[in-house]
Amino acid sequence: MPHAVSPLARSFPAIPPIAGVTLRVARAGYKDWGRCDLTYAELAEGTAVAGVFTRNVCCSSEVELGRANIAQGKARALVVNAGNSNAFTGYRGREAVEAIMDQVAARLACPREQVFVSSTGVIGVPLPKDKARAGVAAALIAPPCSWQDAADTIGTTDTFAKGATATAVVDGRTVTLGAIVKGSGMIAPDMATMLGYVFTDCAIAPGFLQDLLVKASAATFNCITVDSDTSTSDTVLAFATGKAGNAPLTGFDSAGADAFAAALNHVCHQLAHLVVRDGEGAQKFIAVSVTGATSDESARKVGLSIANSPLVKTAIAGEDANWGRVVMAVGKAGEPADRDTLSIGFGGTWCARKGLPLADYDEAPVAAHLKGQDITIEVDLGLGEGRATVWTCDLTHGYISINADYRS
Repeated sequence: MPHAVSPLARSFPAIPPIAGVTLRVARAGYKDWGRCDLTYAELAEGTAVAGVFTRNVCCSSEVELGRANIAQGKARALVVNAGNSNAFTGYRGREAVEAIMDQVAARLACPREQVFVSSTGVIGVPLPKDKARAGVAAALIAPPCSWQDAADTIGTTDTFAKGATATAVVDGRTVTLGAIVKGSGMIAPDMATMLGYVFTDCAIAPGFLQDLLVKASAATFNCITVDSDTSTSDTVLAFATGKAGNAPLTGFDSAGADAFAAALNHVCHQLAHLVVRDGEGAQKFIAVSVTGATSDESARKVGLSIANSPLVKTAIAGEDANWGRVVMAVGKAGEPADRDTLSIGFGGTWCARKGLPLADYDEAPVAAHLKGQDITIEVDLGLGEGRATVWTCDLTHGYISINADYRS
């Protein structure tokens, strides 16, 4: 990983083995960075799959094929390429993905629609077929690797490996979830975030898994932003091998369905936060809490308007309690708001209430709060019961430095 580790980094968790999942990594050499850049996950026969994908209309062939293949509900393998997004590469890019699918499908004797491929990195350069072929061949015979090795390998500008784990009791059996994610810049998810993968030994119907993943993504991945840019490659996939031996979950009336849903939400929540904590150049993690909106979705949109504002993000970077910038971001969101009912606060200290600065406002506690690494911004619109929290990071010169030399 090319940059200094984020000061907001978290240690990689101890994710236990998950029955039916074997991870391997290899070096395809997509970039000259002297490390593994291809992750391969082999999955037991009968593994259920669900996925959410970017709605960026300039998406990659990997996204198009993955979106189509989700419908058949089964997966045998995942291949993730790092260093080349293979997006905006026309038929050459699609042929490269199909070649990978065919190569793995031949090895596993499965339909190629059960092989999922993701790629991340530079846009506009076709994935080199020879490097991909050699990388996949090496991965197929590589020794099994750790979760952290797999997480390291899928990264690009990431500064630390990101993972999460949880358990749930389902039908009297303990099921395990393990998940990894990559993402640091080009983060403003629209159905997913950069690249995220959840694995579980739970037995669950693909359709129900899809429903749960969509809901979990809406409350986690779709509530983060680093720079307001929605990637061409955003993908989150969930794989369920069924090896835990529980009676398959088919809906919320199944025993343990609520517990599994909570565990899935937990790992997605953790992964989403880790992406923000590794935001390019980030020095501060920011939670924007919006209450009093006309609906939850309206609150989310107001929160994202604040979280995406360069003026708000640079004020936080400079530890400047300039709450007027938050007022501006609320007003431009295009959602119902009223100047005379609006309240703004930082770290539990209100600066303005119901459209007016507080007469006894003391900036000292706010200034102290802004010197920390974990920042909260509170907004009460005073209009209804809608609420949402979104998460972002500050905007520093480090973001410019990382992206100015991204292709080198």
